[in-house]
Amino acid sequence: MLLLVFLGELTFSIRQQSLSWDEGDHIFAGYMSWKKVDFGINPEHPPLVKALAAIPLLPMHLKVPDRKGLGSFKDEAYFDGRDFIFGNGGEAEADRIIFRARMAAATLSLLLGLLVFLAAREMFGDGAALFALALVVFEPNMIAHGAYVTTDMGISCFMFASIYAFYRYVKAPSVGRLIVLGLVSGLALASKHSGVLLLPFGLALIITEILWPSPEMRTNKRKVALRLTGAFLAASTIAIVVLWAFYGFRYAARPGGMSLSPSLAEYARGLKGVEPHAYLALARLHILPESYLYGLVDVRLISDSFSTYIFGKVYARGVWFYFPAAFIIKSTAAFMGLLMLAGFAIVTRKLRARREIFFLTIPPVLYLLIATGTGLDIGARHILPMYPFLSVLIGGAALALAHRNRRWAYVVGLLLAWHAVSSARAYPNYLAYSNEFWGGPANTYKYLTDSNTDWGQQLKAVKKYLDNRGVKDCWFAYFVEPSIHFSAYGIPCKPLPTADSGWAHYQIDTPQTITGPVLISAGTLTGYEWGSNVLNPYREFQKLKPVAFIQDGVFVYDGTFDMRFASALGHVTRARDLIAAGQLASALVEAQTAVAIDPDQLQAQMVLGDTFTALGQPLAAKPAYQQALAIAKTMEPSAEAIWVKTIQKKLAGR
Repeated sequence: MLLLVFLGELTFSIRQQSLSWDEGDHIFAGYMSWKKVDFGINPEHPPLVKALAAIPLLPMHLKVPDRKGLGSFKDEAYFDGRDFIFGNGGEAEADRIIFRARMAAATLSLLLGLLVFLAAREMFGDGAALFALALVVFEPNMIAHGAYVTTDMGISCFMFASIYAFYRYVKAPSVGRLIVLGLVSGLALASKHSGVLLLPFGLALIITEILWPSPEMRTNKRKVALRLTGAFLAASTIAIVVLWAFYGFRYAARPGGMSLSPSLAEYARGLKGVEPHAYLALARLHILPESYLYGLVDVRLISDSFSTYIFGKVYARGVWFYFPAAFIIKSTAAFMGLLMLAGFAIVTRKLRARREIFFLTIPPVLYLLIATGTGLDIGARHILPMYPFLSVLIGGAALALAHRNRRWAYVVGLLLAWHAVSSARAYPNYLAYSNEFWGGPANTYKYLTDSNTDWGQQLKAVKKYLDNRGVKDCWFAYFVEPSIHFSAYGIPCKPLPTADSGWAHYQIDTPQTITGPVLISAGTLTGYEWGSNVLNPYREFQKLKPVAFIQDGVFVYDGTFDMRFASALGHVTRARDLIAAGQLASALVEAQTAVAIDPDQLQAQMVLGDTFTALGQPLAAKPAYQQALAIAKTMEPSAEAIWVKTIQKKLAGR
């Protein structure tokens, strides 16, 4: 019954959401892996979840878009994915494609729920199993991502499965259990590149078994160490074979002599120290598939390139406290209370299961510690694998406390009920969930953004809002435009520029003054993608009171607004493209126009300086760079340090 409730939550909530940011390229990559055996379209992620999601699409005989020759594999995947989904018919057909793929991906969430039940039952008994499963079923973050075609629930499922399989092998070694361990570990590797973290998790658990062996093994520590080490190596070998199987036992990422763009060797040059040499050595020896290695390089390259938004502030790079804070904000208050009770049960030895405690605490603790140093501070979804381990631990602790004293049964029962009610109140927009101490989903944007609140999922709700009010003329600054065109959902607004429209070289001409309604999604309003609020064209809107707030992620403003900053951005984008094309005279006209519209915009001054530099006129470039430097010194400290250094190099002619 609990699993049926979970399925209902996933199904009914996901039907009300538009395509989210990463799903289009995942769905397209999965489809092409079946149809063309091509693993080079989205090499930044392994193929398992993508291929699973694409299975229901295979009988549909869908039209594949022509390659656009954009040069970057990421650009190609995003825009081909968009055209694949929305280019095979109208909105109804796109919905059909998306829903089928999502329901296939949702099977991994149901499997995870079943595994949590089985693990808790084996470790602590039936009552603990039902309690743990209920925690998962009503966990808002797991519901939010449980049916998305992304890798987060896939790795959560198979990472937990791997540790559970290792637990079962340690408890009762057998060849069969060793093979299962290797197989599910391979599935974890094929789900997401963070599957490699099973290596330190496994080693840490082996150490605990050696240092704190079970009574029957205390006189045979050396034997235990050798057996577990051998099992670890054997399971790792099986896992790598399984990983190769998902790439068809072919080293090359692309079929028929097609190549990755850029090549693995070119892409790895962005790394420092010995890392590029290590990856290229693995490539030369064909130890791992090319596409998988490419993804590992990509993870390392982007690990310190994302800006961060936390507690209403923008940071140019990641901050160590992001994931601990996101965990506290995005988990239900009841879950946090139950977790503290689990800690109490362990410290007071009311929960005495030593081995089970190690297996349920070491993986999530190590995962969180590693996550704090990645710099990928773009969503609590990156720590989703913690929840199944903690749910089983809480289930065991709740049962232990209830057995000691009936009053504890009432306490944990009330907390479980609060957990379920708090989660249900977020329906259908579980993605924006935050607990009551942070104001609930309607206030999450004040503390977190990106896949915590605004990930492209609100377009159906926006369309409904506009239709109900008969709005036919509006402006929309949307977080995922142009990776997903909001016009595909029948939204009649004219687009406004965003950080991503610049990345995509998407030309948007904006008047210097516009009259609303003006819609701005939360991710765009925060300006975090720019790395500094000083670069945010919508920072003045932060001071205004919206007339509406759609699905906890899209603000609506009415009135007449000064849009000089956004207007100048269109000319900045055009100037940069013209510089790249070598059309310097035209680029100068666009850059000068941008500065004339908004002389206080750093981007405009920078592109003017860059244009003069490209024309071989460093003296003419100097005043523009100096003005940009003055603006940079008004930024947040983390952004200021980066921009000041960059501009000073340009002033020095480097």
